[in-house]
Order: sequence, then C-alpha cells, then structure tokens
Amino acid sequence: MRGRAGGIAAILVTSVLWGTTGTAATFAPGAGPLAIGAAALGIGGLLQAAIALPALRRAQQALRTHAGLVALGAVAVAIYPLAFYSSMRLGGVAIGTVVSLASAPLASGVLERVIERLPLSRWWKLAAFLGILGSGLLCLARAGDSAASAPATAASIGLGLVAGTTYALYSWVVHRLMGHEVGRAASMGAVFGVGGALLMPVLLLTGAPLLHSAQAFTAAAYTALVPMFLGYFLFGLGLTRVRPSTATTLTLTEPAVAAVLAVLVVGERLSGLGWTGLTVIGVALVVLALAPANVEADPGALRLRGGGTGADRADDAPSRADRNSADRNSGALPSDVLSGAMPSDALGPAPESTHVDSSTGPTEVIIRHP
Repeated sequence: MRGRAGGIAAILVTSVLWGTTGTAATFAPGAGPLAIGAAALGIGGLLQAAIALPALRRAQQALRTHAGLVALGAVAVAIYPLAFYSSMRLGGVAIGTVVSLASAPLASGVLERVIERLPLSRWWKLAAFLGILGSGLLCLARAGDSAASAPATAASIGLGLVAGTTYALYSWVVHRLMGHEVGRAASMGAVFGVGGALLMPVLLLTGAPLLHSAQAFTAAAYTALVPMFLGYFLFGLGLTRVRPSTATTLTLTEPAVAAVLAVLVVGERLSGLGWTGLTVIGVALVVLALAPANVEADPGALRLRGGGTGADRADDAPSRADRNSADRNSGALPSDVLSGAMPSDALGPAPESTHVDSSTGPTEVIIRHP
C-alpha cells in the first residue's frame, strides 16, 4: 500500500510490536527498568544508524545544518525508554503503557499547532479525545485495584507523561528533519543513533543482570531487535506519509495490545471499566482510519512549500510518478503540487486570493478556497 493508507498500516503494525515490550520485560524480572530501556532503545537506535550509514553520509551537510534539531531528538530518544519502562515497573504493564502512549497525541498536536501553526482537524480531535478517554478509563480501572499502591500509581502516571512527551518530541523532530530535505533513513539514523549512543553508559552501569540468565538475555534481545529496531524502521516509513499527530494517535493501538497481553500472559487483572476503556480506544482508531483522506491538510488552504519534503527523496519513498498516480486515482491533487516539487508556472496564473510569502525561509503560497 502507498500513500496515507500505507503509512497508517505501517504505524499500526509498529504499535502491535511495541505493545509486546512490557510483557517481554516481565521475562527479565532481575533486571531493572533502566537496564531494559537502555538495552531496548540503545541497541535498537544504534542498529537504526548502522543500516542508515549510506544515507547518513549523503546527508552530512544537512544534518550539520540542523545539528540542534538532531540533538533535541536524540535527548528525547534517550529519556523516553527510561521513563517508559520505569512507569511500567511501578504501575504495571497496562497503566504504564496506557499513560505513556495516550499522552503522546496531545503533546504532538500541541507541538504542531504552536510551533508549526498547523491546523488540527475535527477528526483528529475526536480520535484523540476518544483515545485519551479510553486510556483514562484503563487508568481508573487500575487505580481501583486495592492491590495497587497509590504513590506507585502516581509516580507511574508522572513517568508515563514524561515518556509520552518525549515520544511526541522525537517523532516531531524526525518529521521536521524530513521537511528540511533530510531523507527518512538519515533522519531516523541520526536521531536514534545519537540517542542510542547516549543510552550506552546507562546500559553499562545497569545491564549486568541481563546476562545472568538466557531468559533475561533473550527478552532484552527481542525487545531491541523486534519492537525497537523493526518497529522504528516501520514507524519512520509511516512518518513519510502521515503527520506526527496522526502517527501518535494511531499508536494508541499499543496500550490496548499491551493491556490484553498483560491480562493473558502476565496475569494482571482488568475490570469491566478497563475493558470499556479498551473498546473506546478501538473506536478512536476506527474514527481515524475512516477519516477523509484530506484531513492531513487545512480544509481551507493548500500550502505549497518550495523544496519539497523528506518524502520526496528517491531513496526513501515511492517514486513521484507512483504517488501522483495514486493521488489522481483518489481524486486528490498530485503530490508534486502539494509538496511544492512542481515549478510554480505549472500551476497556471495565480488566483486573486493567492498570497505569496517568502519573508521567512522557503516560499510559501497559500491558496484560499472560495
């Protein structure tokens, strides 16, 4: 699948893989959450950089230009797994995963709205509301468990919010780099490679228990190679086709998968309220999946940016002809037009309502619908 549908599919598969991480971590009970987190995304991040070496070489100049952005994303990558696995250790697999992932769409939407001034569609707002509502019901179900410690649950929620915010931040950074003419592979390789390197000292200090048994080692290896390495590879593909706010909303699949596995495999209990929360999350995903294809853009304006986006890179995305063909079949404007890759004169005379602004960076043409 190509286009937006392909991006949605890639991120949904990623979410299912990510949903197994909490359950996998329970198979290494002697290892602390810092060790599991550092091994998972530390090794996974370095592997992302390894497979992206050719792309990283080609993008050296662009990455130097945006070194601050890469550093910001790398720090977020390093913080995320430490907060995420600590949240699960304190509050349980279900609540740790739910809070971390449910807070990410809100943080991602705020980043896009405040920094990039991108509009948030009604469909996204509805899906995000339902997803957060469902996640909240799951949290209430856990809080109502008499066996749960109130301080531990509160700490778990706090760490989950940190994890969700950093997850949204590095997703936004990768997408932003793609918009600055850095290809998908180079963007993912740089951010996750540097982030993985930052996690190596943590792994050296805390990772010894992972070597004490074959089961613990296997759990760490699985987490690093499948959910982290393969999962983030697919996540990067998805980010070339959908906005970060949409991507993080789609990953609300993960807490649902994690909660089900926590009940079936780990033995955690889930009340009727918890199952209701899972159902609401499922409805949120259906809303987002069935949303009109044009929800990625402001319905009142088409933004034509000079220079294109990372999705236009030949080594990282479908060919321009393939995308334009798919767009014509769906009735959408060709991707060349939407990305600004076509010459401006190919659009014909500009309508009277056209506004051209080149005062800040690449030329931006905003065409208002009548």
